[in-house]
Amino acid sequence: MDLTVVAYVIYLFISIGLTIWVARTLSRNGRVFIGDVLQGNEKLADAVNQLLVVGFYLVNIGFVTLYLRSGEEIVKARELFEALSAKLGIVLLVLGVMHLGNVWVLNKMRRRGIMERQQTPPVAPQGWTAPAGA
Repeated sequence: MDLTVVAYVIYLFISIGLTIWVARTLSRNGRVFIGDVLQGNEKLADAVNQLLVVGFYLVNIGFVTLYLRSGEEIVKARELFEALSAKLGIVLLVLGVMHLGNVWVLNKMRRRGIMERQQTPPVAPQGWTAPAGA
């Protein structure tokens, strides 16, 4: 069997496995942030979380498949490991950037929700007072 094909199979297996692991981790832990932003609306938090996971899968698996092609033919075991390390390193960097991007967006949403809650008075206004001197 051609070592280039072996590299493709190993690359796809590891890359897709890593993508699934990161997406599940984001989904499980990000739900807490989303629930906080949406003020306890569990149904909406679950829906938003699921949409974020689907988008994460589409972007990352799309990148993994586009980055599959190798410009060089792999003949030796050493070349196989070098090609895999380069490809998987890039995939890990992209996953890390996507992860940090997701955390950043969730944190921005959470902070905005906290600020909105702080601006809302704890008790509704009871009446209206005319300005002095009018």
